[in-house]
Amino acid sequence: MTLARTGDLVAAAASRDRAVAAFNVISLEHAEAIVAGAESAGVPVILQISQNAVRFHGGNPRPLLMACREVATAAGVDVSLHLDHVDDAELISLAIEIAVETGLSSIMVDASTLDYAANVATTADATRRAHAASLWVEAELGEVGGKDGAHAPGVRTDPDEAASFVAATGVDALAVAVGSSHAMTERSASIDHQLVARLAAAVGVPLVLHGSSGVPDDDLSAAVAAGIRKVNVGTALNVAGTAATRAALAAAPSAVDPRHVAVATRDAMAGVVAHLGRLVA
Repeated sequence: MTLARTGDLVAAAASRDRAVAAFNVISLEHAEAIVAGAESAGVPVILQISQNAVRFHGGNPRPLLMACREVATAAGVDVSLHLDHVDDAELISLAIEIAVETGLSSIMVDASTLDYAANVATTADATRRAHAASLWVEAELGEVGGKDGAHAPGVRTDPDEAASFVAATGVDALAVAVGSSHAMTERSASIDHQLVARLAAAVGVPLVLHGSSGVPDDDLSAAVAAGIRKVNVGTALNVAGTAATRAALAAAPSAVDPRHVAVATRDAMAGVVAHLGRLVA
């Protein structure tokens, strides 16, 4: 298939009052697993590479983005490429520069750790430049941090402030703090669905749920029903993948060919993608 654009995938999901799932890519095997799972479920998917993953690969996003582009264009479902949680100004500029070359169609500008005024100024400038390069832009208001912090009332996103933020920055989507947390290995987060609905009514752009790995199925379905339109998943892939890796190594302790382990890992991650992709689409 032709490489899809993130904005189009999110808009199509929103037109059905559903969401599109976005999964974090760390390696080529992640990208292959994500696309295999999406194909199994018959749903579109977003391959997203975080700033941390770029750093893991030495700071150059091109090789992994180009690999993802090849996997995406060979897929039997619509797949787009997204750069996630970018707060490095140089990486934002580089992403804008190489978007056409790599097939990148969206970026998350993450200035959420700054105070409100600085978040607005930083995000607005990056959004203006990204839009000039035809990139769809996501931002964050109300820090989605670790489990304890994100469950404190003070970090929830305020609907009135969110509406002002979107108007001031011109972003295309907004990641909101509504009860989920990054890096949760247990699915025990509780989403404030009433807040999601209030935010959806206030901002006028699609809402994004980060930290979805820690959200139970029923709660995730209810969040989509309330107005979430992009669902980000990372840790759940790695929980399943590393469990499969350990099992494969334990079953063949003398093996030295990594491929049987990689296949087990990839298949486990694909199963997570298929399940969550169907759940939200």
